[in-house]
Amino acid sequence: MDDTPDAPRHTTATLLWIRRWSPRLLSFRISRERGFRFVPGQFARLGLFKENGAPVWRAYSMTSATWDEHLEFYSIVVPDGAFTSRLEKLGVGDEIMIEGAANGFFTTNRFADGRDLWMLGTGTGLAPYLAILQDESTWLRFERLIVVHCARVTEDLAYQDEIAALRDHPLWAEHGHKLIYQPVATRETVPGALHARIPELVRDGSLEATVGLPFSLADSRFMICGSPDMVRDTHKALMDRGFRLSRLAAPAQIAVENAW
Repeated sequence: MDDTPDAPRHTTATLLWIRRWSPRLLSFRISRERGFRFVPGQFARLGLFKENGAPVWRAYSMTSATWDEHLEFYSIVVPDGAFTSRLEKLGVGDEIMIEGAANGFFTTNRFADGRDLWMLGTGTGLAPYLAILQDESTWLRFERLIVVHCARVTEDLAYQDEIAALRDHPLWAEHGHKLIYQPVATRETVPGALHARIPELVRDGSLEATVGLPFSLADSRFMICGSPDMVRDTHKALMDRGFRLSRLAAPAQIAVENAW
């Protein structure tokens, strides 16, 4: 543990597993301290050392379940990025620093009760939803769980098989019918996938029409995570329809988080 005044309190974890989804995307798992706790939707700060010996830190949402013995993360690979250019060169057994406490408020307890939980994400903005979907309370609390994942091309629509398999998880298999997965590809036309940015799909009503569920103030709750432009534009599109940002002191319908 580094207790110097300017350094975050952290421990060292071991890289256990790494998977390349595409040239731009990878997932990785690290060992987990027994005392590390998080709420689905929160993030951890991970650190690696640069060539000059200085640490560089990045925030990553957990994709793993709260009960898993490991922590899993989903990352875009930024060319010449200070963190990911080092991350993609690591192998199993290498070390990564992690702060001792999880952070963030992008969690379902931000909302008053509703019927439909819409999880709108671009790219690695899918990550917090994977943890939220591995929380039994999510399946019990909402009647419908709609994952809308947008990427430029279909090879970047990661975790499709893993999401589908969640319907049969023994803890909530009786509720598996609640899950709806809607892919979106902005630069390819693919059967079953919508072909426009999420804000446009919200504005013109095509997302509701395709999924078969209308938005409503009483029933709909929206989580928005992804690129800053997508988060801003989707938030505005929903605000224009009367939805409001949810706060702990004033629960409403929208929660937002930038994925980078």
